[in-house]
Amino acid sequence: MRFLLPFLGLFAFPAMAQPVMFPALSGNAAAQTVVVYSSLDEPLAKPMISGFQAANPDVAVRYEDMLTGEIYDRIVKETDAGQKTADFAFSSAMDLQVKLSNDGYAQRSDLPMSGRWPSWANWRNTAYALTFEPAVFVYHKPSFTTQKPPSTRAEFVDYLKRQGSAVYGKIGTYDIERSGVGFLFMARDQEQFGDIWSVIQAMGAAGVKLYSTSSAILERVSDGRFVLGYNILGSYAADWAARHPDVGIVLPRDYTVVMSRIGLVPQAAASPDLGRRYLEFFMSAEGQTIMARELQIPAVSPDVAGVNTANTLREMLGAQLRPVPVSPGLMVYLDQVKRARLIARWNEVLRLQ
Repeated sequence: MRFLLPFLGLFAFPAMAQPVMFPALSGNAAAQTVVVYSSLDEPLAKPMISGFQAANPDVAVRYEDMLTGEIYDRIVKETDAGQKTADFAFSSAMDLQVKLSNDGYAQRSDLPMSGRWPSWANWRNTAYALTFEPAVFVYHKPSFTTQKPPSTRAEFVDYLKRQGSAVYGKIGTYDIERSGVGFLFMARDQEQFGDIWSVIQAMGAAGVKLYSTSSAILERVSDGRFVLGYNILGSYAADWAARHPDVGIVLPRDYTVVMSRIGLVPQAAASPDLGRRYLEFFMSAEGQTIMARELQIPAVSPDVAGVNTANTLREMLGAQLRPVPVSPGLMVYLDQVKRARLIARWNEVLRLQ
C-alpha cells in the first residue's frame, strides 16, 4: 500500500498558529513576499515551501496555517472589506474552495499545465485539484484469518448480516454531522450507489460507532475493538497500517471515492502574480513529485508517475476510482436545507434498528 502513504495534516484541527516567515534565499530583506493561507500544518508543508523557494530564490513566503472554515471566512471578509487577502489558498474543504471560485472570490490562473490538467480537477482555470486521495475500508487482520474482508459495499452488508451479534458494536465510520470528510464521502456515496441506504441500515443494525476523526476509528481497528471501518481516508489508514501490522486496507472494488485538496489565487490577492507562481509550482512535475515523495500525498499531475500518484492508482484500479469533480456540484450540500435533509435521513436509517 505504498501508494497510500500517510499525510498526517489532513482534516486536522490545529490551534490557531502564528504566521511563519520564510525569508528569501537570495538574502534580500526587501524581497517580494507571497502570502499563503493553508490547511496544511506548517511543519508538513516545509518541503513544498523549500522547493518553491529553491526555484524562486527571490521570493519570501508568509505561511499561515488555519482551519478550512477559517480560510474561507478570512478570504471572504477581507475581500468584502476592500482589503487585500492571501495570494494563494490551499484547502481540503473542496466545497468551500469551489464556493470561493463560484462566488467571484478567486481569479483565473492560466498556467502552463492548465490545458493538460485533468478536466475533473480544473474548474474554469480558477480552482485546481492538486492531490488524489482515496477513501478505503479498513479491517482488523486477525479477525479475518479464515475469510477475506469485504471488498465491495454488497460484501460489506453481507458480512454484517452473516456475523450478526458477533460484530455488534465493532464497526466504525465518520459522524457526518461532525466530520467534513465524512459528509463529503456520504454525499458522494449517495450519488454513486443507488442502494447506499442498505449499507447505512446494515451498519445501524450492527451498532456502528460514529467518530469525527480517522484516528479514533483506526485506533480501535488496530487493537481489535473494531473489526471494520467504512470510508476511511486512505492516507491516515496507511499511516496506521505502517505502524500497526494488524490494520488492513481495502480499496472497494465496486467504486473508490477520491477526494482532493484545492488550490486557488484569491481575487483580492495582494500579489496575484506571486500566487500564480506558487500555484504553478504546485502543478509542476517538480512540485507534484515533492507532494508524492516528501509530503506523501498522492499527486494528481498526468506528468508524474511512480509511487503515490494518480497515474499509478489509475493503472492499478482504472474505472474503479471515482474522483470528486471540482465543480459547482460540490456546493449542493452547503445548502443548509439539503444538508439537514441528508443528515436527518442518515440518523433516521441508523435508528431504524
